[in-house]
Amino acid sequence: MWFRNLQIFRLTPEWAYSTDSLSAALQKGLFHGCGASDRVARGWVPPRGEEGELVFSMERQQLIALGVEQKLLPASVVRQYAQAKLIEIEAAQGYKPGRKQVREVVEQMEAELLPRAFAKRGLTYVWIDPVNRWLLVDASSSARADEVMEHLKLSLGELPVTLIKTQLAPSTAMTQWLAAGEAPGSFSIDRDCELRAAAEERAAVRYVRHNLDSDEVRAHIAGGKSATRLAITWNDRISFVLTEQLQIKKLAFLDLLKEDAERQAENADDLFAADFTLMCGELAQLLAHLIDVLGGEGE
Repeated sequence: MWFRNLQIFRLTPEWAYSTDSLSAALQKGLFHGCGASDRVARGWVPPRGEEGELVFSMERQQLIALGVEQKLLPASVVRQYAQAKLIEIEAAQGYKPGRKQVREVVEQMEAELLPRAFAKRGLTYVWIDPVNRWLLVDASSSARADEVMEHLKLSLGELPVTLIKTQLAPSTAMTQWLAAGEAPGSFSIDRDCELRAAAEERAAVRYVRHNLDSDEVRAHIAGGKSATRLAITWNDRISFVLTEQLQIKKLAFLDLLKEDAERQAENADDLFAADFTLMCGELAQLLAHLIDVLGGEGE
């Protein structure tokens, strides 16, 4: 259950949910799956599959999961069935259906096809760290994180969290690191990055598996481009891509960490708990160091 991405939020002082009170609040938004006429359904599910356990808690760290089910009904399929129906209608009434009639037929076909559509399910995990006041969503996009946060607000009736800001903008920091050829502290620069110009056209250059300590990269920076994505490694233990929005993507943990978790586990439940505990400990340190090299938190 190792996270692959981090959308980072800060718990405000108003957050005071224990495991029991959080679990009770999540009961208001349980997952029930799509009905016959639903395109999408969302709701909270047990994060490790244990019935009734909506919050998994270990060493004061909490894990919840949002289940999403979506009907896959391509517009092209609806159009295909609607077109066949419209041909029948034209033959029966002797003239082409009007715009309103066409719209009604398309809506009718969609309603008839939805109950037979294939349903795709997915999980989005949320790690809540009341100790260090973090809320982290394992989502690759801000849109997916917003979906989770919206459902959390519906369940809690409030949303005592905020986006975190740093004194030094991530883009500014990453650009400085590339220009200097090294990152500060326990971070090191890897071989992927994106540089983008501030001009209206937003011209971009992307490097993949490339030596970034080069005159070519510095020339792009001197020409006005700034880093919007940069692959870095922390403490030789976790590699990831940092974005200009302070998102962490493509998290990869050192194999030794996962092997350590496996040695501690005797069964699947133990492994889940060991994975979660180790992940929380490592990421808590990573986030603290990252905020520090970005100048600390801003207002």
